[in-house]
Amino acid sequence: MTAAETLWPLGAVLGEGALWNPADGCVWFVDIKKPAVHRWRWADGATESWPMPERVGFVVPRAAGGFVLGLKSGLARWTPGSDPEPWLAVDADRPDNRLNDATTDTAGRLWFGSMDDSEAGPTGGLWRLDPGGPSASPQDGPYVVTNGPAVSPDGATLYHTDTFGRTVWAFDLAADGGLSNRRAFVRFGDGDGYPDGMATDAEGGLWVCHWGGGRITRFRPDGGRDRAIALPAPQVTKCAFAGPDLDRLVVTTAAIGLDRTAHPQAGDLFRVDPGVRGWVPPPVAG
Repeated sequence: MTAAETLWPLGAVLGEGALWNPADGCVWFVDIKKPAVHRWRWADGATESWPMPERVGFVVPRAAGGFVLGLKSGLARWTPGSDPEPWLAVDADRPDNRLNDATTDTAGRLWFGSMDDSEAGPTGGLWRLDPGGPSASPQDGPYVVTNGPAVSPDGATLYHTDTFGRTVWAFDLAADGGLSNRRAFVRFGDGDGYPDGMATDAEGGLWVCHWGGGRITRFRPDGGRDRAIALPAPQVTKCAFAGPDLDRLVVTTAAIGLDRTAHPQAGDLFRVDPGVRGWVPPPVAG
C-alpha cells in the first residue's frame, strides 16, 4: 500500500480543488469555508495563502494570465496579490447557491458545478464556459452537491459527480463541447462514502476521491475498480497529477465536522505515488 506524505499540515476547513500549474511549478488549491487560495511550491515546499472575500470553490489558470476563481457570486478573474475582479454571475437568481469544483477540457473550455451551499435542495448543476464566451450555460442537473468534473485525456469523455446521489456520471464530449449519452459510470455503496473530486491519468483511468471513505480509487475506462490508496484523513476531496514527471497525486482533504483529536491530519495536503503518470488539462482559453 502506498503511504501518503504530508506536504502541508494546514488543517483546512474544507480543502478542495487541488491543481498542478506547470507554468509556476506549484500546487494550487482552496479552502472553501475559511475562504482562501493556497499555493504549495514543488521545488522547496514554500507556501503562500491569499484570503478571499467570499467562499471560493476553485482556482484554475487562464491562458491569458492569472486565474479564474469560482466564488459564491460567480466567476472572477484574479491575479495573486490583487482583489478578485467579478467576471460572470452564475445562478444570480439563487443566492443560496455557490460554485464548487472545476476542470478544463482539451479545448480549454471551463466545466464547473454549482450547488446549494446548505446542501439541502437540488438547485445546482453542471456548467460550461466556452472560450471567449460572454456567458456560462448549464449543461446538466439538477444536483444538490456537484463535484468532479474530469475529462479523459483524449477529450472524448467528461465525468461528473452527483455526490449525494453517490454516482459518477459519464458523458460523450463532442468537439464543440456538446454532451450526449449520459450514463452511470460508477455508483458508490454505503461502505464507500461519497464520491467527490476526480482526476484522469494518461491511460484513461479515473481516480475518484472518497468523502467519508478515506481513500482514492482508480477505475478503469470500463468502470471496473482497479486499486485504491488510503489517506490518513477521512474526508478526501480532490486529487491532481503533479510534479515535473506528472507521476504523483496531490490530494486535498477537509476537517469540517471532525474531531481533530481523533483525526489530526484532516484538512492537510498530501502526496501519494499512484504508480501511473497523469496529464495536465490546459488553462482556461481566453
